[in-house]
Amino acid sequence: MSNESTTQIDLAKQTLGPIVGNRWIQLAAGVMAMIVISNFQYAFTLFTPGLKQQFASAPYSDIALIYTLFILFETWPVPVAGYFIDKFGIRNLMLVGAVLILLGWVLGGMFATSLFHLYLTYGVLAGTGCGIIYIATVANAVKWFPDKRGLAAGLTAAGFGGGSALTLIPISGSITSMGWAGAMTSWGIGQGVVAIVMALILHHPPQGWLPKDWVQPKAVAQTRKDFTAKQMMSQKEFYIMYAMFLMVCTGGLMTTGNMSQIAKSLNVFDAKFMGIAIVPFTATVAGVANAFARIMWGAVSDRFGREYTMAFAFALEGVLIFAMTQIMGSPIAFMILMPFVFLAWGEIYALFSAITGDVFGPKNASGNYGILYTAKGAASIMAGWGAAAVAASYAGSFSVPYYIAAVFDLTAAALALFVLRPIIRKRIAGES
Repeated sequence: MSNESTTQIDLAKQTLGPIVGNRWIQLAAGVMAMIVISNFQYAFTLFTPGLKQQFASAPYSDIALIYTLFILFETWPVPVAGYFIDKFGIRNLMLVGAVLILLGWVLGGMFATSLFHLYLTYGVLAGTGCGIIYIATVANAVKWFPDKRGLAAGLTAAGFGGGSALTLIPISGSITSMGWAGAMTSWGIGQGVVAIVMALILHHPPQGWLPKDWVQPKAVAQTRKDFTAKQMMSQKEFYIMYAMFLMVCTGGLMTTGNMSQIAKSLNVFDAKFMGIAIVPFTATVAGVANAFARIMWGAVSDRFGREYTMAFAFALEGVLIFAMTQIMGSPIAFMILMPFVFLAWGEIYALFSAITGDVFGPKNASGNYGILYTAKGAASIMAGWGAAAVAASYAGSFSVPYYIAAVFDLTAAALALFVLRPIIRKRIAGES
């Protein structure tokens, strides 16, 4: 095994070169690409005050629809993108995604004079570009790291969840000095250029490649088969995973896209900490927690198994989401509790991508995880426009949407432990 693996590693570097053929450089490039697309989701809440001011006659739910459309186009076209990535390679699709994210914010900032324009630029163009980059980098990590799949997927997803922690306060400052449109334009250019450079580095490993001295994690069940999308969708575990992803995704997306409005509904929006407005400060800390969650829970799942990790983290998230409804008028509680909400939520993007590679094989991981990832798009309908509409029915309070999200989280925890784990273990045990 060792000699064979050494030959394979040499072949990877001989075929792709010492830089592109190094799996740690591949991982680093994927993380960097994720960092530059993170603001498209996590900085949206910073643009909403300026958008509400410019489009004063529009209800907030119409503005929140930008966020919903972004998530929809970040997720629902992804199975097609994933199929082409697996079939034709990662670089060309990455370049397409990089150009789309550049155009999405630049055109939105320079030329948008209506919400419909932002639906097209921020929602459709940037959303599609981010989806391509997201699925390409996560699936690439799954392919290069069969031995540390949870950790590698977690580190990559952490770039998306935590990259915004580096930039939310600078973006907030840019909005203050340049307006939302100027900030969107300038940041769109910078992020697009970095994504293009990363696209030129990323590459899948050679066919049949395995890392040196590869040992399958004992706690993780991994199939020996590579399922096509059609085969995957004939398995009942796929639909259980899809339902779980949708349910757990809802609360975190709702919090991300509506943080400014949630702060207002809790009567803490105008508070400051160390001279910094509470929303960008808390969003920054939450971004760090979000990133750490993906790395921490991904590594934990390599050691203790995906399903056990899911059950514990999802149940914890349900408790924390409910606790958010109990902190009216307390800025300190808001700043403390919100990061823990993201610490218990962010792991879904590491765990579901890793378990997709485990259960359905790495060969078609881009396309297969792309299909599962569309659950995030379905969740965005409830988390963005839907949550805003429900909150409007309760005088702007997000308590009822949070109650629903808490029930979703606890249900997903039970499914992971009592339904998904037995089905996966039985099927994979039968393969041998």
